[in-house]
Amino acid sequence: MLVDVHCHLDLLEKQKNLDEAMKNAKDFYCIISNSTDPKSNRKNLEYPKKYKNVKVALGMYPEHAVELSNKEIDDEISFIKKNKPFAIGEVGLDNFRVVNMKKQKEVFSKFIKLSNDLNIPVIVHSRKAELETLECLEENNAKKVVMHCFSGNKELVERGVKNGYYFTIPTSVVKNKTFRKLVVRVPLNRILTETDAPYLSPIENEANEPAFIKESMKKIAEIKKITVEEMEKIIYMNFQNLFLKA
Repeated sequence: MLVDVHCHLDLLEKQKNLDEAMKNAKDFYCIISNSTDPKSNRKNLEYPKKYKNVKVALGMYPEHAVELSNKEIDDEISFIKKNKPFAIGEVGLDNFRVVNMKKQKEVFSKFIKLSNDLNIPVIVHSRKAELETLECLEENNAKKVVMHCFSGNKELVERGVKNGYYFTIPTSVVKNKTFRKLVVRVPLNRILTETDAPYLSPIENEANEPAFIKESMKKIAEIKKITVEEMEKIIYMNFQNLFLKA
């Protein structure tokens, strides 16, 4: 039972035949298409009507969040609440190419509260802002947390694990040392899988897609010194514990 808890089908559709990509992943239990802005939120709501194993995360990427007024953010949160998503995402903090950290934190805090109010996971972006992101999650008493592509150091990973957060391992783990270290540091009961499709592909010069998780699963199992079948069962159990339990 494979899962991809973080991809962007609306962006993948621009680079590949989406019907083919979804056919390649027909044996997946769940694929969560994450949103990045109001337009993306609306587009992603269309996919579960077409693909039975797709669920939707609605949210606001930091880069877009800082461009909107407080009223626009609040209106979008009302829209998200009304459409009852499977998760909140992709939301968080970015200190790499996004300015106005104060505004980012204000918006992120609103989405954490929304996640708690709806009792659904929040899928978190933390690029070059790992410490600030953990602090914001803690300050807002985040309940169900998925750290997407986390690149923080050993101490920050341990802090997240202690808080009960889950960490997604992207398909680029097959060639990326940072994410191989993350596999080592995160205990088995806190690991989930993602693609971030169409990004972070394990295959050179090819857009990423959910089916490529089958490749990263081999590497994760190898690092954890268990069989691929055992790793799949553990990740499916983790997914159930976070997403399907009240």
